[in-house]
Amino acid sequence: MPAGFRGTTQVPKGSCVPYIEWRGNSCRVRWDTGRVNPDTGKKIYDSKSRSDWTEEEAYEYGLDRESDLRNGRMVARADGRILLKDWADLWIKSIDLDPTSVYDYRKRLRAQIIPEWGTTPLNEISTIKYNVWMKRLRANYSANYVRDIRILFGMLMDDAVAHRPPLLNISPVPKENRRRGRYVRPQREEKETVLTQDLHQLAENAREVWGFTGYVFMLTKAYTGMRLAEMFGLRREFVGPNWPECDEDKQRREKALKRYCGKDPLDVIRVQWQHKYRMDPDRPDDRGVPVLALPKYGSERSLVIPPFLAALHRELLDSHDSEWVFPAMGGGPLLRTDFNTYYWKPVRDGHKAREGRYARPELKPVAAFAGKRIHLLRHAHSPHLEEDGIADVAIEERLGHILQGVRGVYSDVTPAMERKIVQVLQARWEKAHDGEGEAN
Repeated sequence: MPAGFRGTTQVPKGSCVPYIEWRGNSCRVRWDTGRVNPDTGKKIYDSKSRSDWTEEEAYEYGLDRESDLRNGRMVARADGRILLKDWADLWIKSIDLDPTSVYDYRKRLRAQIIPEWGTTPLNEISTIKYNVWMKRLRANYSANYVRDIRILFGMLMDDAVAHRPPLLNISPVPKENRRRGRYVRPQREEKETVLTQDLHQLAENAREVWGFTGYVFMLTKAYTGMRLAEMFGLRREFVGPNWPECDEDKQRREKALKRYCGKDPLDVIRVQWQHKYRMDPDRPDDRGVPVLALPKYGSERSLVIPPFLAALHRELLDSHDSEWVFPAMGGGPLLRTDFNTYYWKPVRDGHKAREGRYARPELKPVAAFAGKRIHLLRHAHSPHLEEDGIADVAIEERLGHILQGVRGVYSDVTPAMERKIVQVLQARWEKAHDGEGEAN
């Protein structure tokens, strides 16, 4: 191309090469995007102008863009001009997740991402702007909340890159292993060492607050490590002596009968459901519909339990006719209660004695759980089993986790491991219940 040429280069009919033209003092190059306008049937071109370009530099730039097109690297600027709010709406409709997860995503989009980026085209979101936004969020919100926002925003950007045709060449969200700035140690919830005696004090407090049901509830959670929603969803047909004999799944029933009901039987319960609200993603202000769903991460499992707990379950089931093992004080499902306010906090924090219609003796607070969530009973179950020498694979299986790495692939929970779990849990109960000093 002649140096100093300042005319308009025309594209020969059928040619796909880029061409240049001058607009004032700027040299503009146009190139074929490989697309056709569906309304007119004409090719769609893209362009770029710079005042410091020579015609040769502009031409080379156009050739590079068409090379990107031929090799599948082309990102049309028009595609990247989609507003984030429009891309987020398409994206949320395309993902296949549990409705509750979709509900949570919509809530985070509505609260933080759309107000900040909703009217911004995807190709105008830069890493620097993103980092400024993250710094502002970290200054005003908890680390866990900011992490959830970051993960969701990162997924939006990564899927814009993976989209075909691509909307972005690269995500503006930096990878976490490419750290910049000062190191900030991840925040972890502070935990007190939980003694078996602490668990029993919780159970005794629960007996005063909630009766025998509360007593058995706390001991079950402490000696199984079940999640709260799994406790809410525990139905009488999945607790001995009903299970496994009454299980409708023939294969599961036969396998469990062989493993747990032979010559030397073990008491066992089945974690088959969690009771939760299923949210409607399109109705974010509604509370949702109560449903029985599989446990978190599909972690349905069978849990061996010590004899003392099996006896308490039988006594509890004989005392009521509810479909739930642990009905609320009003007789309905626990899911429909304000469990944290009316069940957990009085048990955890204790209270002064009171008389009259709602008479209640003084309850001592359980110091190890001061201000803590009930979920920490689940956290305490793992170290107690570790102290008593239970294998990692058996602990992870009991909590509904999967042991990672090669050990997780080749390890398995044996009946001998389950029998040892029963023995150590029964021993803990007997030591604490009989008052033989302070149980660990």
